[in-house]
Order: sequence, then structure tokens, then C-alpha cells
Amino acid sequence: METFRGECYSWGRDGTRALVKINPGMDQQQCIIDTQHITTHTMGRGDLGRGEGEKKLRYMLKDGSCPVVFHQSPGQWSFFLADIFTTLVELRWRVMLLIFCLSYILSWLFFSVLYFLIAYVHKDLEDQDTAPCVANVRSFTSAFLYSMSTQATIGYGFRVMTENCMVAIVVVTIQALMSCFIDTVVIGITVAKMACASKRAQTVGFSSSAVVNARNGALCLVWRIADFRRNHILEGTARAQLVRPTKHPSGMISVTYQDLDIQSRHLILATPASIVHKLEPGSPLYSLGPDSLAEEDFDLVVSFTYTGDSTGILHQTRTSYTPADIRWGQRFQDMVQVGRRHYKVDYALFHQTTWVQTPMVSAQEGDRGRPPPTESIVQSQQPFVRSSRKFRRSLADVSEEVVQEAWL
Repeated sequence: METFRGECYSWGRDGTRALVKINPGMDQQQCIIDTQHITTHTMGRGDLGRGEGEKKLRYMLKDGSCPVVFHQSPGQWSFFLADIFTTLVELRWRVMLLIFCLSYILSWLFFSVLYFLIAYVHKDLEDQDTAPCVANVRSFTSAFLYSMSTQATIGYGFRVMTENCMVAIVVVTIQALMSCFIDTVVIGITVAKMACASKRAQTVGFSSSAVVNARNGALCLVWRIADFRRNHILEGTARAQLVRPTKHPSGMISVTYQDLDIQSRHLILATPASIVHKLEPGSPLYSLGPDSLAEEDFDLVVSFTYTGDSTGILHQTRTSYTPADIRWGQRFQDMVQVGRRHYKVDYALFHQTTWVQTPMVSAQEGDRGRPPPTESIVQSQQPFVRSSRKFRRSLADVSEEVVQEAWL
């Protein structure tokens, strides 16, 4: 049984927790028992104080995107046109396919207009007996069919270029070069979009929540990460940063960033791994307890950067946790089992947590009530021991000199 701020918590053998709330105005005690081994997180006090229209805006969404909109940025369109390749790669598939289809159709129409004008100036449309620039091109429809067959290298053989007009020969040469350029751009952007890093990043996921529990006598903040593909990542680097937007009375909004120290920053994701941040002096979460944590306003942005083993492209997966996503006094369920030939991983338990006995105070308050370690006591006594040894040696020297004088 634990008591903290008027609330009593009792723990069962199976890991369940019972909460006893003491009501001063009632003679009896109201006992609410959580009998579920798997728990879900409820809203904290900070969320209960907000209305539906005053919902906190996250700095980063769970999928890793940031709800940021730019207004009146300098050179808004010039930036996209200067890096047209990246712009096309970042477009949606339906928009990109529409642009590619229009690029082919518009190029066919453009050169068909040129062929029709050449035939009109050379009077191939009026006089059927004259030697034409392009054989069997007597209308705009036939000019369009010739333009499409030339650029697509269909080669039906019915409409062919003749040597009567040098202008027509130059135009068909330019169209052949334009066709190679369009094909190169379409194939390159399609391959780059299919191998986009954001698609691979979707197969590496973080747990939906983070937990705080005691590890080796110290409170730690823990969250999970796993690779859901069979060709696992060999090595990657994890990072965590505390982002705290602050709105000043003048209306200005400032954003502060604080890096968190992570134990075992470099990970191998053959199996799901737990990323641990120790709540120690110097940590921005060192002075926060379960109640004060619910009243805080920050985003814990976590990321995992790695290189794909199949493509060699650098990827990054990221997400964020708010104070409402941090579960105090819980731990993640074990999902890795050892078989005869393989390690068995049950991903159905990836996001599941269970209660565990944890001090319901901040790490700072816990360190204050903890007795000093034995090592510090021994170190503090060392100067006294050394001084006593010197004093004993000096007494021994004096007594030896007195004895020698008495003998003489």
C-alpha cells in the first residue's frame, strides 16, 4: 500500500492496482479497483481543464509531420521551380501521373501544329500533285498522328519525312531529342518516388505511448521502436528532444529545444528495442512528478535515423509524445520469446503496457528522501583517516626521540 497526496494505491500479486480515494465529506471510503492487466491512458488534469475548442496543438503529429503553414514566404514559387526534381518527387502519385500525361500530349500537339504550318506554307494541303514535306500529311489530324508516331517511335511507315523541306527535318530532329529528355525525366522521377525514404520510414514504428518506471533504483522514461520488415536494419541512431513552445504576454511565440541523454543511442533492430532516458540531475524531466507532468505543455520529439540495407538511402522515422502520452508507473509488456531455433516476436503486444510498482513522486523528490550512498560516506571519511595516521606517526617519532635522550 502506497499513499501519495491523499490517494492510496495498493498492488496485487498479478500486477493490478487498486486506487482508494478518501472523501472528507463522507464517512465511508470510495474504492475504485482497476482489474484489467492491460490499461489505457486517460486524460490528465491539464486536459480536463481545457474545453473542446481549446485543445492543445501538437508541435509534431504522431506520423512525424509538423502542422506548419507558411504565409507570404519570399520567392514562394521560385524555390519550387529552382529544384523542380524534388518538387516532382514530393508530389502525390495522381498529380505526378497527370503532369506526365500532359507533358506527352502537349508535346504531341505542339509539334503537330508545327507540321501542319509547314504543310500549309508549302501548300501541301491545296495541291495534291506537289512533292510534300511530309508524305500523306494533308490535314491537322494526319499531322497529329505523324507527331505521335514520331515521338513514340511507332514507325507505321505510311507517313514519312521527305527531303524536300529542311525546316521539317530540323523540327523532327528537335522532337526526337525532346522525346528522349521527357522519357529520362519520367523514368528518373518514377524510380526516385518509388524508392522514397518516407515509404521505408513507415515500416519502422514507435510505440503509441511512453512509460515511466524504476530501473536499477532510478526513474527512467522508456519508449519502444521496432522494424516491421523481414530484412531488418543493421544499425541506426536514436535521438530525443524536448520541444516547448511558449507564448509570451506580448503575443510572441518562442520555441525552446532541449536534447535528452539516451542510454545505448546506437541500436540494432533485429528485435524491438527499448530506448531509455534516465531521469537524473540535468534532465528537463527531473523535477516532474505524475501530477506536475499532466500540467506541463511540451512535445517529446523522438527520431531514429538509419540507412536502408536494400537501397543504401538514408531514412528517418520520427514521432512525438505529449504529457498525455506518458504513462507513469507502467512498463511495456514482454513481446520477445526464445524458441529452439528462432526468437519469437509478438507484435500484438507492441503498444501494450501493464502496471508496475513505481514511486509516485518525481525523481528529484525521490533523491532527496534517499540516504546517501556508502561510497560518498567512505570518501568523506578518508581525509580524517589520513590525518589520524599522520598524527600517530608524529607521536611515534616524538616518543622515539625521548627514549634516545633518556638512554644517553
